[in-house]
Amino acid sequence: MVRRLYLLGLIMGLMALGIPAYSQVDTFQFDTDEQQQRFRRLSNELRCPMCQNTNLTGSTGGVAEDLRREVHRMIMAGITDQEIEQFMFDRYGDFIFYRPRLRAETVLLWFGPLVFLLIGGYVVFNIVRKSKFDESESLNDEEQRRLSELLERK
Repeated sequence: MVRRLYLLGLIMGLMALGIPAYSQVDTFQFDTDEQQQRFRRLSNELRCPMCQNTNLTGSTGGVAEDLRREVHRMIMAGITDQEIEQFMFDRYGDFIFYRPRLRAETVLLWFGPLVFLLIGGYVVFNIVRKSKFDESESLNDEEQRRLSELLERK
């Protein structure tokens, strides 16, 4: 019985390892190496709208496949990288770029972490500054006597 379960687990594990072997691979033909490099650069810089955190190169989603085909078609048609990026921006907005353009809508995205870091540093600075013990302050005689009493009770 244990042997059957072990064998079943082994078979299922091997089947799970074989799943990536069946994934579809896009093959595109280019006239020049420069076109191929442009395609790779654009595919790495553009985000898959369906997968949300994967570039077009690493995505196996249907939308990513369509976008790779579209980028390939545009490159082969002689369209510039800027025009391809503008086409993608018009269609999908800033989300399509891993590094969104610096615009009024994306200022917080670009500079927000710096603003939060500065605010956090200011808060920490004030906490540390206020928590320093001033050695010039000492207990008066009454406070010293009460402290001694409390310590003796323990």
